[in-house]
Amino acid sequence: MISHHQLKGTGVALVTPFNQQNNVDHAALSKLVNFVIAEGVDFLVALGTTAETATLSTGERFEVVKTIKETNAGRLPLILGMGGNNTHQLVDTINKTDFDGIDAVLSVTPYYNKPGQEGLYRHFKAIAEVSPVPIILYNVPARTSVNLSASTTLRLARDFENIIAVKEASADFIQIMDIIKHKPEEFIVLSGDDVTTFLLLSLGGNGVISVLANALPNAYSSMVNAALQGEYEKARELHYRFTDILKDVFTEGNPAGIKALLKIREITDKTLRLPLVEVSNETYNRLKDQFNAL
Repeated sequence: MISHHQLKGTGVALVTPFNQQNNVDHAALSKLVNFVIAEGVDFLVALGTTAETATLSTGERFEVVKTIKETNAGRLPLILGMGGNNTHQLVDTINKTDFDGIDAVLSVTPYYNKPGQEGLYRHFKAIAEVSPVPIILYNVPARTSVNLSASTTLRLARDFENIIAVKEASADFIQIMDIIKHKPEEFIVLSGDDVTTFLLLSLGGNGVISVLANALPNAYSSMVNAALQGEYEKARELHYRFTDILKDVFTEGNPAGIKALLKIREITDKTLRLPLVEVSNETYNRLKDQFNAL
């Protein structure tokens, strides 16, 4: 069972590399996993938003997780993205999943059908009652059109021992402060938005599930670790190193920007699957300049 302290620090939301034929590039994925581990991240996240999971077939998802598990070989905790807006189907999927080598589940709020707070509570209650591994709540209103309120997050944290963390990407710092202030002691609060990570950590948060750490794992982890150790001047200085490149990484969407940066770093190709497309040449060249200036 994963301990709370293993979820602190820098987690990386791994991209899914594709080759020029638009097939999953397992060699590049393995290279990426080894790279981020060697560069000092604390845990891995498979099949999140950044992995373009919505465009992967069931078989491809299985193979992606298999490659990550085999490459990781138990070195770091591995979190599996498992969310959906059909609660019964998600429960069934969890019941049929082999969680060997998986340390926790990251589960996004149901999208599109816009449940209220009671519906959100019951959705995560249903997941908590069947999941054999701990659960990280994922709140990203910009993508789902629904916000998991502080009171619902805290209710879930108190009612279910296996709901151990929240990935907060609401950018609502009044809400985030309420969660941090009133949460159970062991409950983990993670940033889901690279540009606001320093702010969340300075308020008492515990870490991040990062996009940028795919391409800049050592530098980004250094900022996170400095903040967690109370070295806020050092952390702030590092934070401001990333603000310009983060604008360009996200200006044409995720993971288009981070895949461009990975291409610049010669770790993976920058190919995406429709409906997502590669960044423009202008953005690519700007990212190259930004990276060279770091």
